[in-house]
Amino acid sequence: MENTELYIEALIFSSEQSLRLEEIAYCLQAALERDFNIDEISAHINNIHQKYNDPNLAMELVKVNNGYQFFTKKAFHPVINLLQAQRSKKKLSQAALETLSIIAYKQPATKTDVEQIRGVNCDYSIQKLLEKELIAIVGKSEGAGKPILYGTSNLFMDYFGINNMQELPHIKELTTTENSIGEAAE
Repeated sequence: MENTELYIEALIFSSEQSLRLEEIAYCLQAALERDFNIDEISAHINNIHQKYNDPNLAMELVKVNNGYQFFTKKAFHPVINLLQAQRSKKKLSQAALETLSIIAYKQPATKTDVEQIRGVNCDYSIQKLLEKELIAIVGKSEGAGKPILYGTSNLFMDYFGINNMQELPHIKELTTTENSIGEAAE
């Protein structure tokens, strides 16, 4: 008899993005030639989750973007940050972060929407975000010229470790008194 949990663990480990239960079921059914239901897979996921709760392991199984992915435990983040600093070529520029933020909060958004808010041309930033697959083309606007509409991708959710857009910080949470000028109006 096959060890289903090892297959599930291998699938999650090898995936660059979070895997949903339905995707796991599909892969298992195709590879092992038998039916798997979501409850059965969920039970195996719980067992894997318990296995990786061991303090002697550096990884943990995390639910993100309505799927599952392995992450390094927080205790090891300082050493991982050093590695990431060496690979800073992949880091997002300030302009790209601003563009991504506007698209995330306003989506679906056109290039013109982003440029009106930022006040500068954002062709390069949008192109880089598309290349990194953090945003995607989600359609065309009904406006004049039918401009392309952009929205965040599933990779965006994985990259920032959120399950849905409601988990983005609210604007009120991002504003602080040190970012304000003058006294607040009453």
